[in-house]
This record gives sequence, structure tokens and C-alpha cells, in this order.
Amino acid sequence: MTEKGYQCEYPEAQPFAICLTHDIDTVYRPIHSKSLEILSALKNRDFTRAGRIVPQLRSKKCPEWNFKGIAALEESYGASSSFYFLALDKGDRDCTYAIEDLEQEMCTLLDGGWEIGLHGGCEAYRDFEQLQREKRRLEKVLNQTVNGYRNHFLRFRVPDTWELLERAGFRYDTTLGYPDCTGFRNGMCHPFRPFNINTSREMTILEIPLAIMDRTLLSFMRLNMEQAWTQTERLLDTVERHNGVLTILWHNTFMTGAPLQFYRKILEYGHEKGAWMTSCKEIEAWWQKSGMQPP
Repeated sequence: MTEKGYQCEYPEAQPFAICLTHDIDTVYRPIHSKSLEILSALKNRDFTRAGRIVPQLRSKKCPEWNFKGIAALEESYGASSSFYFLALDKGDRDCTYAIEDLEQEMCTLLDGGWEIGLHGGCEAYRDFEQLQREKRRLEKVLNQTVNGYRNHFLRFRVPDTWELLERAGFRYDTTLGYPDCTGFRNGMCHPFRPFNINTSREMTILEIPLAIMDRTLLSFMRLNMEQAWTQTERLLDTVERHNGVLTILWHNTFMTGAPLQFYRKILEYGHEKGAWMTSCKEIEAWWQKSGMQPP
């Protein structure tokens, strides 16, 4: 399409877009995890690090309750992002927090211009009733409509999940990506409206495909930081060359130590390149208005 003269135009003539997203799988760090980290710090004679963790032993909130810090970091580079929260019932599989506990934190993000979307539970991608229930629960807490979606563990069924999301009233999905490697699962670095092979029609929902996830780079692919950056820079440059959108998923639990510095490096690189670093909400609104322009 780009060879035929199709192109995208972004606000203020920015050359490409980096869509920043965060899945909030957990917010409470168990005490045994903190204790092990203290022991590790003491073993390495890192007394400063150990001293920082000790006050957290009695707190449920640190360090995964870090949404304001993430937003502040992004704001320092002129960026914003999307946060996807689980809205599960107590006893549901993978329920690690009650969404009601985070009302104030989420509303602070919304007031600052960040987006809150739904991180659907494990079976929501194929269960319409569960999908509706989770959407209504999050909307009740936020007192506003939720338009964005990503499923837990990137679980997806083509085209069934898109059909369910359309019925539930979502405007976009950003699930479609590889969990075990980086790159463009659908072969494109641009948002697109899926074609439903069951009904032979273009769908109204927009897919903003995922290209890079923290766990993919650092866990599944087992890359060191230098190798991970080589992969990331290559994808960033590819998207810039094609005037596209690169969607990045960085969990709140990866916002410490070396992974945090890696995320900062992405922001620095995007800022230097003049990229539009923003949320899925802004990408969706812009794409529905402008999209891919014909030659």
C-alpha cells in the first residue's frame, strides 16, 4: 500500500506513532516476594536497596501501585498511554485485585488525559456474558463508557472475538500480537478494520495490533538488554519508514530496575524521532477521522 502511494498523516506532521499501553495484571505484591528481594540485596551488600524495601513490607501498594509514576514519566516526554485493568469478581481465575479499590487511582489517570480500558479475563474472549459483565463493572466504577479492550494472556479467536467486542460496544481492540516473539502478527504496522470471513463484511471495530511486549523480549525470547534493544530499534525504524503505528505493552510490574530504564529508552528514542507517543484512544479517534489516505 505504501509503495502504491497510500500514506498516513499524524498530528503536527509527526512521522509515525508509538502507541503506549500497560496491562495491570496485579497491584498487590506478596510479602514473600519483598522478603526475597531484601535477602537478595543483602547478599549483594546492596544495603541502600534493602533499606528501600523494608518499609514496603507492611504496605500492599508498593511498588506495583505505580500508575502515577508511570504517567509522570510519560508526561516528561510529551507522551500519554492506555491502562487496561482487570474487572473480575472475587474467586474468578486470575482475580488479583478488586477494581473498586483503584477508583481514585484510575480517575486521577483519566483526569490527566490517560485512558482506562478493559483487560478482559481469561475466558472473556469467547464468553459474551462475561465480557459484558466485566465491561459494566469497570464502567460503573469509572462512571463512563469504556471503549478499549485487550484480553488477558493475549487470548483471541478470529473472527469470533471481534464479533463479541462489537456486540459489547467496544470501539477498538489491541490484543492481536505474538506473546512469544515481537513483530507484526497481521503483517501490518497500521491499525485496520478486520474483514469478517463468517459474514463477508468489513467490521466496524478497529484493531490496533500489538508489536512489542516486555515479557516477550525479556522472558519468552530470553534476550539480554542489548539484544532486546536491537529488536526494538529495528521495529521502531521499520514503522517510521512505513509511516505506521507501533504498539508497545509494558506491564506496571516491569517498571523497576533495568526494564524501567529500557522503557525510558523507548520514550527517549521516540521523542528524538519526533514520534506521536500516545494512547490507543487517541490513535482510534485519529484513525477513524483520517486513516490511510489514498494517493
